[in-house]
Amino acid sequence: MTGTLPAPPPPPPDSAGTRPVRHATSAGVVLASVVGVEIVSGSLQSFLTPLFHALSETLDVTAAQLNWVSIANLLSSAVFAPVLSRMGDLYGHRRILRWNLAIILFGSLLVALARDFEVLLVGQVLQGALSGLFPLLVGIVRNHGGEAENRRGIGLMVASIGVGSGLGLVGSGLVAEYADSPTSALWVPVAAVAVAIAIAQFALPETTERPGGRVDWAGGLLIAAGLVGVLLALSQGQTWGWISGRTLGYGLGGLVLLAAFTAVELRHPEPMVNVRMFARGRVLLISVIALLFSFVFFSLTVPGAIFSSLPNEVSGFGLGLGSLAISFAALPAVLGMAAGAMVGPALAQRGGDRTMLVTGALLMTTGYGLTAMAHNRLVPYLLFGALAGIGIGLLQQGTRTIAVEAVSADETAVGSGINELMITVGGSLGAATVGAIMTAHTEPGTLFPKEAGFTNSWWLAAGVSLLAALVACLYRPQPTAGPAAPATGGQPRPDPRPFPDTAATTAAAVVRTDSKGPLK
Repeated sequence: MTGTLPAPPPPPPDSAGTRPVRHATSAGVVLASVVGVEIVSGSLQSFLTPLFHALSETLDVTAAQLNWVSIANLLSSAVFAPVLSRMGDLYGHRRILRWNLAIILFGSLLVALARDFEVLLVGQVLQGALSGLFPLLVGIVRNHGGEAENRRGIGLMVASIGVGSGLGLVGSGLVAEYADSPTSALWVPVAAVAVAIAIAQFALPETTERPGGRVDWAGGLLIAAGLVGVLLALSQGQTWGWISGRTLGYGLGGLVLLAAFTAVELRHPEPMVNVRMFARGRVLLISVIALLFSFVFFSLTVPGAIFSSLPNEVSGFGLGLGSLAISFAALPAVLGMAAGAMVGPALAQRGGDRTMLVTGALLMTTGYGLTAMAHNRLVPYLLFGALAGIGIGLLQQGTRTIAVEAVSADETAVGSGINELMITVGGSLGAATVGAIMTAHTEPGTLFPKEAGFTNSWWLAAGVSLLAALVACLYRPQPTAGPAAPATGGQPRPDPRPFPDTAATTAAAVVRTDSKGPLK
């Protein structure tokens, strides 16, 4: 399992002898194929939203227990992201992408066939492999794109996730509305993943740059076990008792394992997660921002869907929407996310990365704060959700772009994978925390929490978003250095990276220090 595959021979230089001819697939075809896969990815991330109320009644589980759907998915995502990213850099991004999609397909089949909550959770764990798609696709784009490619490519990928989320919502809602059983919509992801597999098989090319090395399986096991312990303590503390032996045992045990993970990674020659990267202020700040916005975004998936379904005349709060109406009610937020991702590059170019990040976080703060104050009328609820969605799109595009630009081309998937890891860890922590809030406000013998459970969750989201804005104010992009001149004179070398670092130093001017020593 730790062996390495030999890297392919370097491609021959072109007629001018200045650049290698990498591939025969045009950059436009690559980008279109990547967008197609990301649309499928987005649809899988939203298809359950209209079904949460029906699943709660069908499987006889509470809203707080349903939050484990998000926790299980995000927890496995935290494991899949770095492992699949590293394997893509070593063995080929397209090759690992196909295995990745096969895992997701199997998980989707389990979810579709699930007749009890445990099988549904297992399927969600396997669907957590979705977190590996973005880093692997970024690796393909960066390896096969031309010099004219820029951060708009990543912005388009993030926007595609938003578009896919909208399609997943509507498709799932339509099936749930008109099929004999609402859970028939669980077959929608199976068909979507089959389309993605076809794209990966026939349209996407393989990458040619391989750094060599091996996968750090010990590091992956330690971080997985540590996160499980911490998240169990956070999510079940309200039920077990916050100072009970079980809660403290899982929580402290998880923290010890995470500390051991850090120690192992610092000594490993080829770590799963290069923790030394967090010593760089720029990388650390972006990672913290990614963790904070994902804490908010993923924590509200289940509560938002449940709140939309509760009838106001019975509960005294809620919007009383059916499955199809819930799908359309969630669209403003996901389309706002897509819009934010699309305008992010232009905003960063005009005002800088810090302006884009701060703006996104403040939009989230405003959207969730207003929702906490006024959430029982449909139109304001939709508008506030769209406002927060734009902010999420800005932060998704910004953090993912900067994470890729901060590393060299042969570590593209690893750099993106670290950012995906922070997103999934933040989402897991958020889902566990909000799950505890929902549990605290759910009376015995009932399935759904009181209004305070939802209101407090939105206030928490607004507070964490404001914290993200304050952290973003500290962001300082490194000044861009000019391109290095050839040793023999002549014109400066062009930056060979498809995504030039417009907000940071170019690769030629940076001495990067990681676990393998200084690389120039």
